[in-house]
Amino acid sequence: MKMEGETVYLKKNLTEWRFSQYPKYILLPIDENHNQNISNTKNVVFSEVTPRPLERNIQLVCVSEDALMNILDMDPDIVNREEFAEFVAGQKLPYGALPVAHRYGGHQYGSWAGQLGDGRAHILGEYVNSQGDRWQIQLKGSGQTPYSRIHDGRAVLRSAIREMIGCEACHFLGIPTTRAAGLVVSDETVIRDMYYNGNPRRERAAVMLRLAPSWFRFGSLEILSKNGEVAVLRQLSDFIIKEYFPDIHLSDENRFIRLFSEIAHRTLDLVAKWQAGLGFTHGLLNTDNMSLLGLAIDYGPFGFVDSYDGGFVANCSDGEGKYALGKQPDVVIWNVGQLANALKPLLTSSQQGHMSHILKTLDTYCKNKILETFLMKVGLKEERWGDEQLVEKLLDMMQQTGADFTSTFRQLAELEPSEMVHEGKLEDKWSLKRLSSHPSWGCWLDQYRERLDKEAVDANSLGLFEDERRRRMCSVNPVYVPRNWLLQEAIADAEKDDFQKVRFLLETMRNPYEVQPEAERRGFSAQPPQWAFALKISCST
Repeated sequence: MKMEGETVYLKKNLTEWRFSQYPKYILLPIDENHNQNISNTKNVVFSEVTPRPLERNIQLVCVSEDALMNILDMDPDIVNREEFAEFVAGQKLPYGALPVAHRYGGHQYGSWAGQLGDGRAHILGEYVNSQGDRWQIQLKGSGQTPYSRIHDGRAVLRSAIREMIGCEACHFLGIPTTRAAGLVVSDETVIRDMYYNGNPRRERAAVMLRLAPSWFRFGSLEILSKNGEVAVLRQLSDFIIKEYFPDIHLSDENRFIRLFSEIAHRTLDLVAKWQAGLGFTHGLLNTDNMSLLGLAIDYGPFGFVDSYDGGFVANCSDGEGKYALGKQPDVVIWNVGQLANALKPLLTSSQQGHMSHILKTLDTYCKNKILETFLMKVGLKEERWGDEQLVEKLLDMMQQTGADFTSTFRQLAELEPSEMVHEGKLEDKWSLKRLSSHPSWGCWLDQYRERLDKEAVDANSLGLFEDERRRRMCSVNPVYVPRNWLLQEAIADAEKDDFQKVRFLLETMRNPYEVQPEAERRGFSAQPPQWAFALKISCST
């Protein structure tokens, strides 16, 4: 572990950089028979399987310099070496690699889907960095595994770009998330029916280098519980406690209850950040896409809502809107209930009663967390009577006028006291101008200003409070999020081998709370173009 003031030596090549010799996951059951067509294996957590590398004309699309330096201890210049692209493509595995695919199951759209698993991803090994943190390194799009289903184990460029930028942006926006370090594309093609409408087309294959402390998800436990593999369920649950929840002791007879409670509350903290903090919609909230560590994981058809709408659906395949923005808290709570069911075989009857009690408290916890997050966004430190109605009225006005979620809150944060009047000029604040067309805007603004004044009086200094309010609000209300239209423009250029927009968007999202002149010139915080609202994103990855 690096001591304070100690200089970290960043590895300049893959001869210097290597995996930890013994990944912790070797302590769990691994199927070593290399069968590529296991339909329903039993009593294993992983299957040993070698990636199938991309071969033809490998190009490095982009990298996350932050992930390279601060997670992998790699010198940024390493990306200029051919071996780095070969590493991401799966051609060259550093010393100490032990590639495996993870077996899990899941509930999809509320129904049990049975055994699933990593169908196009390989965990290569683990790396303990200079901070003493252990990370699992994974390739996504690296070929078939025993858990590949209909498709071919590949990812396509458009989906890889969306995930690369999505997870890195979420990290800098303050959302606990998996990370991505690099992305390559090749001339190898695969066939995808993007909208499942009978019009497949050839798309270029890509591989992404993903990072996470762990890739375990709710479905990791569900598959074992559903299949009656109780001994392995207990082994994996104890492993997760030991490695990722050090405050829970293995000698504690209530350890599985404590584990459940910790996972549940981390998960609800996450959905509150999605829901209220950033208007983020995951799009595919199946239990196999929910991390046991409370991380945003598996970025497929995600979206940051533009014109606010609680019914916003990020996934055009979700025709019934089951995973719409406004339904996310309820869906996540239901998913947490499936996690509780998965752990039941490990519990006594009294412990199951305790589990039921925890489940009954989650709805209130989640609602309070969402309200707390919204209050931070409007600059209020503590909840008072009437605050919930103040927030609900704002959201209602935003939905009725089509005001933009991200820009409304940011422009509200930047309002000067002189602008907090109904007749205030809002020419340079396009989203607030739209919001002000609502007949209740003036009344709401008066109530909001009055509410702020109450906290200012308590702070004993109106001027200092106002400065602090703007500072606090700007720290939680970003200027930029990776909107779908920005991603689509970057993808369109990347498909023609022009990666400049991808790289610039990735760089912009490293500082999403700061105004950036070049991003402003490109319209990143301006009103989205009309064509943006017709974009459709599917789960075809």
